[in-house]
Amino acid sequence: MTLPAFPAHLAAMGASPYSSLAARAAASGREVCAFHVGDTWMEPAPGARMQDLSVEDFPGMHAYTDVAGWAPLRDALAAREVERTGVPTSPAEVLLTAGGTAGLAAAASALLAEGDEVLVLAPYWPLIAGMVRVAHGVPVEVPFFVPSAGPDPRVDPAAATALLDRYWTPRARVLYVNSPHNPTGTVLPRAVLAALAAWAQSRGLWIWSDEVYAQLCWGGVHHPMRPMAPERTLGVHSFSKAYGMAGNRCGWLVGPAEVLAEVRKVSVHTVYGAPTASQVAAFRALSVAGEWSERLRDQYAATARHAAETLGLPEPAGSTFLFFDVAHRLDARGLTGFLTDAADRGILLAPGPSFGPYPTHVRLCFTAVPPDRARRGLAVLADLLRGRS
Repeated sequence: MTLPAFPAHLAAMGASPYSSLAARAAASGREVCAFHVGDTWMEPAPGARMQDLSVEDFPGMHAYTDVAGWAPLRDALAAREVERTGVPTSPAEVLLTAGGTAGLAAAASALLAEGDEVLVLAPYWPLIAGMVRVAHGVPVEVPFFVPSAGPDPRVDPAAATALLDRYWTPRARVLYVNSPHNPTGTVLPRAVLAALAAWAQSRGLWIWSDEVYAQLCWGGVHHPMRPMAPERTLGVHSFSKAYGMAGNRCGWLVGPAEVLAEVRKVSVHTVYGAPTASQVAAFRALSVAGEWSERLRDQYAATARHAAETLGLPEPAGSTFLFFDVAHRLDARGLTGFLTDAADRGILLAPGPSFGPYPTHVRLCFTAVPPDRARRGLAVLADLLRGRS
């Protein structure tokens, strides 16, 4: 009996965009440093952990809430957005989602028709390309964050828009921007962001501004995109990174109410809504995580500096990653061979091709394991990069 064929648009997608060598690392007998997944070793702030919540304090925390989000949290996030951006924001302009991931996926399905193109500044967060494909769109990789010959679009507004002009076609519908950036740690200056926003306005594009690392910024100033083009910008945010709640799956979108109404249709018919208990924990985090968040940011900045120094790389300005070329250490086995050698030493890294056309790069998340373990793992990786056994 012949089974139906799988949809063709999924053919280019793998089951996981990250390293598949975890079992090999576990069998190595070495201390494992799982640098390949973007996560934090820290638990959420006391008072915002699941064990801190009770039905007595939050009746209904195990029941459905409004599909757009728990009202107290939406109110708080709307007020936070006004304080952060100066843009008047009502709760109707906030949509709670199952992590920033589910929010972007719903936006893709709501705003893209078959064959529509999304200009994605590369290297990029791997899941964005898959989301676009699932929505029957076409991700267009725009080489942006890795230095190349010529003016640097990361700091030169004219170079940034000239680069976009080279990749624009009449099928383009969206510009995806991520700052602070995963995977390079770049924080885009305001002048470049303003140029990108003006360019998107001139082309009639939506802007998806992925700002999930906005609070993890120490080598530059984070500038929100929404004030530059509020009528077309969807801001993407998450409690996963700066609040240590990746497993809770709670994020939010901010944007025009009429746009979020369409996105909400998709969200309802996929995940329905963000988990109620996770929204309650997020609400608590907004009020109790201040000092904890400062310690987290300081710890991340110190680890970022040490990681960059150990590996001989420029220090990232934000996010939790390093993205670097290992071409000098590749042999006939290519990148797979290098990743295998690293796994045999207990080091797991994400392969560059997951982030775009970068066949000799790797990404390292320096916050996925505790700092002491990270230091030991970084020393092992530095030896491997220098050709030491």
